[in-house]
Amino acid sequence: MNELSELRGLRADAPLPDADRLAAPRARLTAALHQDTRRPRAALPQRRMILVGAATAGALAVTAGIITALPANSSGTSAPKGPQVLSAGASADTLELAAATVAKHDGTEPGPKQWVYEKATVFGQGKPRTAEEWTRWDGTGHANLPGRAPAGDISDFDPDKLQVWYGPNQEEKWKKEGYDDRSQRQYYRFLDTLPSDPDRMMKRIREEHAIGDIKGETRAQRDWREINVLYRSVLIPPKVQAGLFRALAKIPGARVTTGVKDPLGRTVISVSVNYAEKVPSGWQGKQEIFFDPESYAYLGTSQGDGLVVSARDAWGVVDKPGARP
Repeated sequence: MNELSELRGLRADAPLPDADRLAAPRARLTAALHQDTRRPRAALPQRRMILVGAATAGALAVTAGIITALPANSSGTSAPKGPQVLSAGASADTLELAAATVAKHDGTEPGPKQWVYEKATVFGQGKPRTAEEWTRWDGTGHANLPGRAPAGDISDFDPDKLQVWYGPNQEEKWKKEGYDDRSQRQYYRFLDTLPSDPDRMMKRIREEHAIGDIKGETRAQRDWREINVLYRSVLIPPKVQAGLFRALAKIPGARVTTGVKDPLGRTVISVSVNYAEKVPSGWQGKQEIFFDPESYAYLGTSQGDGLVVSARDAWGVVDKPGARP
């Protein structure tokens, strides 16, 4: 990202939905789910199939918890297990309920000497690769396991030994010189300046040029890439998580699927878009973001019908490198 922008009067936040406001979408979602489970797959309404994209910097969630908590239908049976693609209306209601839920999460910022931990597995061609990473909140420390081989003589290098790096605080230097680099703390505080309203939030993000423009890319494709990047962050302010859910609901063709299994075998829900043809970013096919069905945390992503898949195994805040939540 470029240097942090001024708030420009965009801190006004939308109020959280109350129970009355959520009653209507919850009722529509309940009805839609039962209707979708009885409807042949081919009869689902067709909508424009566009979008997708992603890079990395940093984390999300949706709501299978909402689905699994729905009451049984009048015949006394529950929604069937296995993947279920929700209709456009049910998908939008699901994302709104998810947004209202994550907005209530604790948004306490870690202390400057604490570390953000992430364990992730990348599935591609060949054997899956799992790595653990620790990043000090103020940007003065970093650790990896397995370690990364240094340049030069590696005869004494042990990849199974925790590799820890400490350095000077670079935050002010990065900000002053306009570098894209940011500490976890700087990135979190930038996100905290974003308005909750999804349209204003995405406008502000695009103004930052965090991931760069791609010639010929549509606004929807760009927004999907931006959202995918933002949800890679291990820590995101709750109001921003809520705004991202609402922004996903505005992307044409986006659908929620319940009862999905991720590469680690976990039951998740996904939000997906589909590119019938290759888009300017180079992506084609189904693009998915996976979320925990109860906590609504980001659990990974899949691009191009599973050709590139990454899964977040574990994450949290710890007091020293090598510690795990």
